[in-house]
Amino acid sequence: MGRYLFRRALLGLPTLVGITGVTFLVSHLLPTDLVLINLGDRATQSPGLVEAFRHRWGLDRPVVVQYLIYLGSLLRGDLGTSIATNRPVLTELALSLPATVELATVAVVVAVIVGVSLGILAAVTRDSAVDAVARGAAAIGVAVPTFWFAILLLSTVYYRLGWAPPPGRLTSGLAPPEPITGMYVLDSLLRGRPDLFADALRHLALPVVVLATIGVGFVTRITRASMLEVLARDYVRTAQAKGLTRWAVVLRHALRNALIPIITIGGTLYAQLMSGTVMTETIFSWPGLGRYAFSSAASLDFPAVMGVALVVGAIYVAINLGVDLLYVLVNPRVRFR
Repeated sequence: MGRYLFRRALLGLPTLVGITGVTFLVSHLLPTDLVLINLGDRATQSPGLVEAFRHRWGLDRPVVVQYLIYLGSLLRGDLGTSIATNRPVLTELALSLPATVELATVAVVVAVIVGVSLGILAAVTRDSAVDAVARGAAAIGVAVPTFWFAILLLSTVYYRLGWAPPPGRLTSGLAPPEPITGMYVLDSLLRGRPDLFADALRHLALPVVVLATIGVGFVTRITRASMLEVLARDYVRTAQAKGLTRWAVVLRHALRNALIPIITIGGTLYAQLMSGTVMTETIFSWPGLGRYAFSSAASLDFPAVMGVALVVGAIYVAINLGVDLLYVLVNPRVRFR
């Protein structure tokens, strides 16, 4: 297994290098004047200031040289300095990433639990009223626009009914728990702060509902299709003929063999959420990776944009590796090669 993991990790390196190359090239070849955006009117009034800015960020060197310098910095663990804030990009990503990890992880767990349950029920009760309701819920989940659903929930549950707290990760005035993981729900438990845990969980509820609703649609459809295929196989009918109960056959025999496509869609969904949910994070004032990426792109902060791209690429590589490992755990016929 160790050799397999090492080989898979090595295969991910060209992907990450390619991501840095494409992102670097695109960010440096945009027709927009980076100097003018960052310096404004001072760019036309002070040529010396323009030259100092270009030298500070290496813009006075050929693009190839700039890229090689950037790769050298990456090997030392330096993702560069943000032009907008003049802070290390790695520091800013360390502040943004835990918020997205917290939101995406809870949303995926909820989506998988609800989606797999609905998919199994729909497959077992095929062409029944339960199946129709499950398929309808899945279709709505896939079709509903994220921004519209987020605004609808916020305006109804928070503004009109007052059942939810205002946007953000914690209520204004509450100090976050001392960081361990950067995830408020987990850190408040580790620090023994049940009051902060309850508050953080309440703030997490609405954005999780938005993201999980979309995920439930995909997971339900994939689970139903996979379960229907497995339930039609000979060994399932043999198990039923031996006198096993219906749910024993479904949960102990059919479900495990139907998990491969479910794991695939779950991993893909998690990677997509981890790469940044810009709309949801913006609407709910969630200071995560998506919101940071959007603000960096809007200000043409190319060191920050490249840092986000690299982190997102690493997330996809890591999740794909995790999905491959889960394949082996749920299906012994899959072997490390």
